[in-house]
Amino acid sequence: MKIDYVCVRQVHFPLETPYKVSLLTLREFDPFVVEVRDTDGRVGFGEALIVPGYTTETVEDTWQLCCALAQRIAGRDAEEAASIARAEVHAGVGAASAVLAALDMLSGHGLLAPVVDLSVPLLAPLHAEEPGALRDEIEHKLALGFRTLKVKVGFDWQRDLQHVENIQQFVGSRATLRLDANQGFDLADGVAFAERLEPQGIELFEQPCLLDDWHANAAVAATSTVPVMLDESIYDVSDIDRAAGIVGVGFVKLKLKKIGSIDMLLDALARIRSHGLTPVLGDGVSLEIGCWAEACVAASAIDNAGEMNGFLKTRERIFENPLPFSEGAIRIPAGYAPRIDREVLQRCTLREAAFAARAMAA
Repeated sequence: MKIDYVCVRQVHFPLETPYKVSLLTLREFDPFVVEVRDTDGRVGFGEALIVPGYTTETVEDTWQLCCALAQRIAGRDAEEAASIARAEVHAGVGAASAVLAALDMLSGHGLLAPVVDLSVPLLAPLHAEEPGALRDEIEHKLALGFRTLKVKVGFDWQRDLQHVENIQQFVGSRATLRLDANQGFDLADGVAFAERLEPQGIELFEQPCLLDDWHANAAVAATSTVPVMLDESIYDVSDIDRAAGIVGVGFVKLKLKKIGSIDMLLDALARIRSHGLTPVLGDGVSLEIGCWAEACVAASAIDNAGEMNGFLKTRERIFENPLPFSEGAIRIPAGYAPRIDREVLQRCTLREAAFAARAMAA
C-alpha cells in the first residue's frame, strides 16, 4: 500500500523532575514526532529529540529535514519511502530515524510485534546531591526494582569523586553503577577523575570528553580504572570501528535516533559485538514511542540494563495504553500494540506540518 498521509509535529512534554546533566538541565522534552498513514489506514510513529550540544544536528535543521522527507515520501510505497529516508541518514540522522522508525511500525517489523512476553530491565538516574537525600533516593530506586543506577558526573572532578564514593557506600553490592560525564570533562580533569575511581560496583564510565575530541576520550580511557563507554561520539559503524581501536573502551552505546531504522540498529549492535565490545542501548530523553521500539530490540539484542527510560521522566504519557513498567523493567506482553493518545498528542503539539498524497500529486 502507498503512504497516504504524513504529519510532522514538535511536541512539548514537561518532566516530573528536572534532569541535570553536565552541559544543561532539561525541564521538558520537545521531540519531533513523525506520523505516517497508508491507504489501508495503518499508522506508524517515530520520534527524535535534538539536544543542542549532544549532537552536531540542530533543532531547526531537523525540523526542516523532517518536513522535506515527509513531503517526499507522501504517495510512495513504504519500501520506496524507507529508501528515501535511508539516503538522508548522514544529512540528519535524527530526522531520518524518526521517519524510518515510523515506517518500521507502519510495515509491522517483526520485532515490534512480540509473540511472547518481553522483559527489559532498566537503569534509573540518581538526582539527589545531599547525602541524606541521596541515601533516601537510592533506597527508593532499589525498592522499585532497579539494579543499575546512573550517576551524573562531569561537573567538578573532585566533588564528583566524593559523590561517587558516597553512592558506593550507600549502595554496597545491591546495584551496579554507571557513571556518565556527558562530555563534561576536559582531558586533564577527565584523567584526574578516572584514574582515582575505586572500581567496586562500577560497570562503566560514559563519554568523559567532547564528542569530537577522540584524543581526550582515548587518554581518559587509557588511565581509567573502569571501562569507558562512548555515546555522543558514536553516529555510524565507522565510529564503532574507531572506538574499538581505543585501549580502555569496553562499551559502546547506541540509540535508535542516532542510527536509523530497526534493521540498521541491529546491524550496528552486531558490529559492536564483533569487535569484542559490549553494546548498551537506550535513549533517556525519549517518549514512549522511542522507548517502546528500543525495548523491543533490546529484549533480543542486549543483555544488560537498557537506558530507554525517558518515558518515566515525563508528567504525561503519549500512549493511550501506557508502556507497561514494573519492578524495574519494561514488561511488554505478547501481542502488545501501542496506541497514541490523540488528545494528549494534539494538546502537547507546538507546531505541525501535514502532507497528503493527493495534495502532493496535485
